[in-house]
Amino acid sequence: MHDDITRYRGRFLSLIEREHWEFVTRPNAHAVAVLVATTPEREIVLVEQYRRPLDARVIELPAGLVGDTGDPNEAVLDAAGRELIEETGFEAAALEVVMECPTSSGMTDEMITFVRADQLRRVGPGGGDDSEEIEVHVVPLDQVDAWLDDRRAQGLLLDPKIYTALYWLNQERGEE
Repeated sequence: MHDDITRYRGRFLSLIEREHWEFVTRPNAHAVAVLVATTPEREIVLVEQYRRPLDARVIELPAGLVGDTGDPNEAVLDAAGRELIEETGFEAAALEVVMECPTSSGMTDEMITFVRADQLRRVGPGGGDDSEEIEVHVVPLDQVDAWLDDRRAQGLLLDPKIYTALYWLNQERGEE
């Protein structure tokens, strides 16, 4: 067991010191579900939203906290399905865990779980909850590289997890 010292505890983040190392943790969630979501028409679903820490709009994979609904035992796939509908308006017929990994291992203990979401169908408008203003983008996979380059040229930031998702999708298709 570690002798953790809480240096700061906020509503959503805490600063912890462990063996002379400071890092951030989330006291209100136990994981993050990140969705690699595609439609039957071979399109990837991405979201765009303003991120206060960066003071910029960011293109991202749909994602959300696991356990932030008040259920500390919420399952990752349950959270993934909930967040997919909330953020994008799409529901997946199939959800599958691809991989779990750290987000920024030198700064936080946060772990993300990539979840593959297949056979999407539109069930609502998306856009997030009352605290979010999410714009949904449905981009054909054969045009996604140019689309992302265009967004970056417009000054939007791109979350690098998108490229991880595209790598996996290319592997599914047998491409390199």
